[in-house]
Amino acid sequence: MAPGKKGVLERLNAGEVVIGDGGFVFALEKRGYVKAGPWTPEAASEYPEAVRQLHREFLRAGANVMQTFTFYASDDKLENRGNKLTFTGAQINEAACDLAREVANEGDALVAGGVCQTPSYLSCKSETEVKAIFKKQLDVFIRKDVDFLIAEYFEHVEEAVWAVEALKETGKPVAACLCIGPDGDMHGVSPGECAVRLVKAGAQIVGVNCHFDPMTCVKAVKMMKEGVEAAGLKAHYMVQPLAYHTPDCSCQGFIDLPEFPFGLEPRILTRWDMHKYAREAYSAGIRFIGGCCGFEPYHIRAVAEELAPERGYLPAASEKHGNWGAGLEMHTKPWVRARARRDYWETLKPASGRPLCPSLSLPDGWGVTKGHTDLMQQKEATSQDQLKQLFDRSKSQ
Repeated sequence: MAPGKKGVLERLNAGEVVIGDGGFVFALEKRGYVKAGPWTPEAASEYPEAVRQLHREFLRAGANVMQTFTFYASDDKLENRGNKLTFTGAQINEAACDLAREVANEGDALVAGGVCQTPSYLSCKSETEVKAIFKKQLDVFIRKDVDFLIAEYFEHVEEAVWAVEALKETGKPVAACLCIGPDGDMHGVSPGECAVRLVKAGAQIVGVNCHFDPMTCVKAVKMMKEGVEAAGLKAHYMVQPLAYHTPDCSCQGFIDLPEFPFGLEPRILTRWDMHKYAREAYSAGIRFIGGCCGFEPYHIRAVAEELAPERGYLPAASEKHGNWGAGLEMHTKPWVRARARRDYWETLKPASGRPLCPSLSLPDGWGVTKGHTDLMQQKEATSQDQLKQLFDRSKSQ
């Protein structure tokens, strides 16, 4: 951490708002640097300029946490189901740390090293084996001296607790996020109980990320907060949701939606939706507020603009963005100039332009979770026979 910068706990203890970045794997997949399916972060080594630029855009938008692009950067995930291993896990994690630090040093931002759920856990490997996978990433994070650590995107609180215990051994501040909604984790453990377990394991910051839309995630974090307080414990709270509307999702979240991952665009939240999200999260007592899949820099800018009174400043990117559409005052067409006002954008109900499309979907509900044969890790590519079985099963659902 650069001299003079306050750490994440120091900021949160002072009541400051910490704004996270957005969803790197989705953003970089759309830009042609990440492969959908494995969702692995080789781009940190293959295309560092793309990762660096996205970090810079989130920094300019108001984020003051640069999270290392190490999602699914564990060795077991990098070699899962035929994914070609062009760089080692250590190389990817090192490159990601360097890029995040480079950009963080361009502003008042911190670097967070991130780990997430593993194929090994889903394949019923032991606690010792799963923790050994986290340890490989942590060795890099310690060597690169990240400012704090995040265990994120865990569907099962058991594995998240194992991750927190491993992260805690480093002596760095630890945040932990589950990808759950109000129904709890994939084994039915409630958000409140999940949070209690994470805090007892050593996490100082707890919350949720991914899988659900902002308001659903805020609701889940509220339940976490209630559970922690009822247990007589203390923690800070964070939320980094999807940028997609998911009112029709079940326990598994947006992965069950038939539109996942290539047809989600009609569900995207507007920048004005993000204002509502930021205010709702802040009002709930959440002070670490960011985004996950679908979040682009303009979404984070909206969060930063909504919370500018609390933070005391606007992000640099607001230089090119009039408050509540004020820049439209300069538009050529008078009916567009008439939209340069807050009440217009706050009450707008955007149309999709798709007259034959439903407003909601029927999620897939295969009920597959840890231990199921379809989730078992294999280094070989999925075979044609395995695919045929899945195609047939999909048709029968």
